[in-house]
Amino acid sequence: MAGECVPEGPDLGEMGEEELWELINDNRHRISLGVRPCILIPYLRQARVLTEMDEDEIVSCHNLTNRSMRTSYMLDLLSTQGRNGAVALLESLMIHYPTLYTQVTGRKPSTEPSRFSGLIKYSELTEYLVRAVTGMQKELQEARCEASKKSARCASLELEIRQIMELEEKSTCLQSENERMRRLMCSLQHDVTKLKDEKCDLYMRYTAAIEEKSAVNKHLHDLNLQMYQLQTELQKAQLENEFQKRHSLRCASPAATPQLQEEVRSLRCQLVKAEKLDPARQDILAQDLAEAIDSQVELAEQLRCYREENEQLLREKKGLLDQNECLSLQVQQLTLDCNTHQQKSTVIHNQMKELQAERAQAYLSRDEAQAMIARTLAEKDTLRCQLVELQEQVFSLQAKRSPREQQQRRSCDETGVDWGSPSSSFEESPLPPPRMPTRRRLCRMDAVNPMSNSSCNLECEDAVLNSVRSRNAEPPSPESLRRREEALYADSSSETVETESLLDDFVFIPSEGSDKQTPRLSSSNGSSTDGMSRTSVPPFLMRSRQKAIRVNGRVLSISLQGEALLGQLAVLGGNKTGVFVHQVTEGTAAHTVGISPGAQIVEVKYEQNQKALRMVLEDSTLEEAMWALGQVTGLCHLSLRPRQDDYEALLQQLQSSETSSGDSFYVRVNMSLPAGPNGTLAVSCNDILHVTNTRPAGAEDSWRASQVHPCRLLDLQSGNVPNYYRAQRLLIHAIEDLSFQTKKSQKVGRLVAQNKQKAVRIVGTVRQGRNPLWVSVEDEKTKSAEPGTGDTSAPKSCLTLMPYSLVTPHFPPVCRPVLLLPTILGHILDKKLADWQGFQLCEAEVLSSSEHAARLQRSEILEECEQGRSCCYTLQGVEKVMKKGIHCVLPLGLDCVRRLHRAEIFPIIIFIGQSARSARKLRSKLQRNSQSEERLLACSRSEETLLDKLPCLYHSVAPDSWCDQASLLTSLRTIIWEEQQKIVWVEPDLR
Repeated sequence: MAGECVPEGPDLGEMGEEELWELINDNRHRISLGVRPCILIPYLRQARVLTEMDEDEIVSCHNLTNRSMRTSYMLDLLSTQGRNGAVALLESLMIHYPTLYTQVTGRKPSTEPSRFSGLIKYSELTEYLVRAVTGMQKELQEARCEASKKSARCASLELEIRQIMELEEKSTCLQSENERMRRLMCSLQHDVTKLKDEKCDLYMRYTAAIEEKSAVNKHLHDLNLQMYQLQTELQKAQLENEFQKRHSLRCASPAATPQLQEEVRSLRCQLVKAEKLDPARQDILAQDLAEAIDSQVELAEQLRCYREENEQLLREKKGLLDQNECLSLQVQQLTLDCNTHQQKSTVIHNQMKELQAERAQAYLSRDEAQAMIARTLAEKDTLRCQLVELQEQVFSLQAKRSPREQQQRRSCDETGVDWGSPSSSFEESPLPPPRMPTRRRLCRMDAVNPMSNSSCNLECEDAVLNSVRSRNAEPPSPESLRRREEALYADSSSETVETESLLDDFVFIPSEGSDKQTPRLSSSNGSSTDGMSRTSVPPFLMRSRQKAIRVNGRVLSISLQGEALLGQLAVLGGNKTGVFVHQVTEGTAAHTVGISPGAQIVEVKYEQNQKALRMVLEDSTLEEAMWALGQVTGLCHLSLRPRQDDYEALLQQLQSSETSSGDSFYVRVNMSLPAGPNGTLAVSCNDILHVTNTRPAGAEDSWRASQVHPCRLLDLQSGNVPNYYRAQRLLIHAIEDLSFQTKKSQKVGRLVAQNKQKAVRIVGTVRQGRNPLWVSVEDEKTKSAEPGTGDTSAPKSCLTLMPYSLVTPHFPPVCRPVLLLPTILGHILDKKLADWQGFQLCEAEVLSSSEHAARLQRSEILEECEQGRSCCYTLQGVEKVMKKGIHCVLPLGLDCVRRLHRAEIFPIIIFIGQSARSARKLRSKLQRNSQSEERLLACSRSEETLLDKLPCLYHSVAPDSWCDQASLLTSLRTIIWEEQQKIVWVEPDLR
């Protein structure tokens, strides 16, 4: 029997909360499809992991349209109860669904009391049920009272509704009248516009007629002038003719008269011919007039073209002048920047020279102090020799004194000075101490690191004062001075290396109220040091300022008053390059402690509401960094890392416009955003954006982002999108619009809701300590809070909607597996697709009980076959097919996706949308596999709601994009080839 050969899985009592929920989430798809919430809720109510409000929300919520959605929502509510919710769920499955319990946990179901978790004690169950019935009766009475109140309230609301409906009717009448008046006004406005156009046309025709009339008058004037000239010539010719006629009559002889008459006749014939030619000349003149008019029209057209060209040239000239002005402003700006850079360089060089001079002076002071100590030690040796001689004299005098004086001297010795103590000072006693052994010649001591901690400094200072480590005291040689110039931070003592790391350092800043004076050494005339105690410090080791900065791994920790910290310094950069200090205001606390541009802000610590808070800014965006620095209100501790080269490289990129900031990350959009003013980018749900600036200039609450090429990491169209928190508010408003639909338009509202659900993807962080797109605010308990809320101890189990999901690109080097959904249709098409070249169906493996349990523990089992637990699909089977360089067809469900992602395997997920019409096309295939159209549609609806919970993108095929199975398989092959070329974007698992 199958139930007798079931191997024992891991003990549920020994598993922790994360392991239990990981086991449940791996089988979430199976539980969502096979469990009815109404069967499990009574037991979960008894186990006190669900309340009455939760039950009502699961059963009666209108947004949960099917059983799978209600079961999935019930699992989300149980996940907030932690381990109790997981244990209660598994126990309810063991009672009501023993087969599913065995598939999920790998253990046999049992009804023994010892197998339960102890959430409900059987001795208290009857008492609990009695109390529950009594409470329900009380609640029933209260509900009846509340119902009476609600009925009265309903009557009053009905009266108000009737009044509102009357007002609505009046409003409707006014609206209709308003619409009529608007239509009338629009028609009148249209008539006025038409009349204006006709008037404009008449005016243009009138102007053209006037121009034509003036041209005709001008040509007529020219013709009249030519006619007048012709008449003048004719009159002149007639006068000459008359004169010649008279002269010929007077002078001609009778013999020449016939000849003259002949000439007169010929002249008359010529004159008649000339008169007959006048109409032809008139026609020629008329033709010349028409040609002149045509030439005038052509000249007018050329003149108009010349005027348009002149206007175009004037506009181009104006544009060039504007461009010249812009270039002049840019030149002035660049000149100003160059001058500023030169001034900065000059200031830096001057500071370097001053630093070198101060360093040389410090070395000189140290050498002088060492030389002074050497002289003082030599003088002390001389004085000690003198003291030894004086002691011998004292001892000789004591031997000559009387016994009474010796007794007095012994009493003084008992209450006074210890003659043999080497630490007693000779100034405290008028008599010298006993003779001490002769000291060897002192030599120069090792250089003491002034950057070590206070305890090491005190030890080194004591060593200097007591001359324990000094030997052969000598002034420094020129060679020593040269070596110090070459190595600024060279020497450090062995004790400092043992107590502090070589990377640790201390820097000191001035402190108000520091009244300590530097003790001085006096060596004139062989006098010893005054006021020098064991804790006193030589001049070259004294701190001129108190300790405020510590270097730990090249990270400097600076303490300062952070009131209006963003007013003291300006920052730039982002998550890609780091957040750098850009400018420091002179005279502020930040300038006083020595903060300079080029330092990366790694961390900020401050106190708020008597809590020590810490925000890590090493990989935060510029927006998050400015928000974090703006939260500082008092004493703060900044951790800085010097990165001058990276800072200068970022400045060069910003000045050359290669980049706009130091931000660079990729997000997946979980909602649709329309295009808007000021270059707002229109995006759709599931689009991938490359965010390059979280604080663009002139766009508050916006990010600068670009759409990404699906196959290469190339930025396409750029624009502004709402930042995380404004987009979160827009997402909440969109969900509210989906949830609250009026009853009057319920049918229309359902259609609108269906369309909007495609544009909204609900993603949240449930049991997640930190959102990848939030700045981390941690107190001593390491709690996180959302920026802008002021709450630094938000619970980790709260649900937060995410308008953007952080994603990372992956480039699979081999053929990706293929997963077809819905599952019922996928099982039908898997074998057909596997027959194609380049595809192979994933084969199930038969495992022994021990091997099955071991692989189940390592999450290597993707899904179990329906034949039995010994037959299952494993991760090794998928990898075996992928090594052949072909696509592995997965006959599995959605639960295998996260298991494959853990193994760095990213399948191609294709969801084939279903409708009643498309399901009828597959009726024969479904009947062969003992399936029905209703089950296919139900499976499609249930799995479509689970697709948005996947951490990766999927491809959806429209129901009306294919006509039969052959065309569907052809389109699937094309889709698989396209998806193989694309980048795989994966978001972190936030559950």
